[in-house]
Amino acid sequence: AASEELSGLLRVRHGGADQVTGPEYEVVIVGAGPAGISAACVVAETGRDALLIDDNPSPGGQIWREQERHGSNWEAEHWLRRLQFYRVEVLRGATVIDGDPDKHAIVCETANSVSTIRYKKLILATGSRELFLPFPGWTLPGVMGAGGLQALVKGGLPIAGRRVVVAGSGPLLLAVAVYLKRHGARVLLIAEQTPWAKLVPFGIHLLMQGDKLRQGAGFGWTLAGTPFRTDCWVTQAHGRERLEAVSVRRGARTERIACDYLACGFGLLPNVELAAALGCAIRGGAVRVDRRQQTSRAGVYCAGEATGVGGVDLALVEGRIAALAATDRWDAARPYLAERARARRFAARLAHTFAPRPELRALPQTDTLVCRCEDVPYGELQAQGSWRSAKLHTRCGMGPCQGRVCGGATAFLFGWTQDSVRPPVAPASIASLAQITTTEEVAT
Repeated sequence: AASEELSGLLRVRHGGADQVTGPEYEVVIVGAGPAGISAACVVAETGRDALLIDDNPSPGGQIWREQERHGSNWEAEHWLRRLQFYRVEVLRGATVIDGDPDKHAIVCETANSVSTIRYKKLILATGSRELFLPFPGWTLPGVMGAGGLQALVKGGLPIAGRRVVVAGSGPLLLAVAVYLKRHGARVLLIAEQTPWAKLVPFGIHLLMQGDKLRQGAGFGWTLAGTPFRTDCWVTQAHGRERLEAVSVRRGARTERIACDYLACGFGLLPNVELAAALGCAIRGGAVRVDRRQQTSRAGVYCAGEATGVGGVDLALVEGRIAALAATDRWDAARPYLAERARARRFAARLAHTFAPRPELRALPQTDTLVCRCEDVPYGELQAQGSWRSAKLHTRCGMGPCQGRVCGGATAFLFGWTQDSVRPPVAPASIASLAQITTTEEVAT
C-alpha cells in the first residue's frame, strides 16, 4: 500500500493521469519543536484535523527533548500537555523526503514504510542545526557540536567526571555547559569568541528582558567557578586516536588544555532544505515569509528557526500566527504581531552580537577536511569559485549529509550559497529510492 501511495504521487509529478492517494488532513505540520507544537495546538483547538510529523521518537525538538522523561521545563510541559489535551495526531520517527505543493502532498519515510500524506495547508517548522567551522583536528573523535554532545548525554552518554571544553559562540554555550555540569562533567573552560565590547551592550539589553535575565542568573549560579573567557576561540584539536587536548587563543596568547571532549558550535543555521525543495523562496539563508508566515508557495507556511534563528519565544509566536493564518483566522492573529516584532528585534541583536569573527576563516590548513562525508580538504576548495563548481570537481556536499555541515562552513569561508535542493530531501533507504526509481521509469 505504501508503494502504491508513493507511486501515485510520483506519477502525478511526472505527468501521469493517476490521482494522489493516501490520508488527507486539513493542516499538516512538519517538525515537532516549539514552533510546530504551538501551531498544531492552535489548529486542533478549532476542532480541525491536524497531523504533526517529526523524525524523532517524541515531540519537543532538540530543546525540549527530555521533557517527557524528566519534566524539567514548565513551558515545555504546558505545550506538551496542550498537545495531549487536543489529541493531536503525531507521526513519530517519520522523515519527509519529497513533496509536491501543486498536488498538496508530501512523501514520508518511516522505519518500515513509505507513504503519501495529503493536506490542504502545510506548515513547515523544520528548525535549525548547529554551524560547524573547520579547524585542524576537528574530525577527531571527542570533538562534537555543543548541542550534539548535549543530545548524546540526554541519550545516555556517560559524562560524569569527563573533562570538557565548551567553545564557539552564542548563548547555547552557556546552556550546554550548565547541562553538562549538572550531569557531573568537569567543565574546564567556556571559550566565547565574541569580545566584551559586543557582549556588554547585549548584556545591558538583557536587563530589560526579565525572563532572560532570570535564566542568565540561573546559568551564572550553576557555572560559578567555571572559567569563562571572551575574545577566545579554539585553534586546533590534538590527539592520535581521539581527542587529547585543544589549543585556544586569546589575544596573542595560545594555551593548550588537556580534555576528553570539546563541545564546539558557532550558532545555528535554519533548516531550509524541505522548503527549498517545495519551491519556497529562500533569502539570506532562511525561508522567506510574509506577515502571515506564508511562504512564496500558496498554502505553504513556515514558522520557527527555519525563517531565521530567534529562539523559543519567536518560534512559539510564529507557530501560532502561522496556524491562525492557515485556518483562516487572521483577525485572531493580529494581537501576536507586536510580540513577534519584539522577538525578531531580539533575534537580530543576538545574531549581530554572536556573529563568527573573521579570524576564524584563517584556521583551516591546506589538509584540513571541510567536507567530512567526501573527505574534501580546504586546499582543494580554495581552487573553486562556487558551490556548484566545488560539487562538480570535488564532490563537496554530495555525501550523506547533503551539504548540511560543509554548506554552512563554505558559506562562511568563501561566501558560497547552495543553489539547488533535489529529492530525497533527507537520507532515505535504498528500498524507498528503489520505489521512486521504478515509478519514474514506469511514468516515463
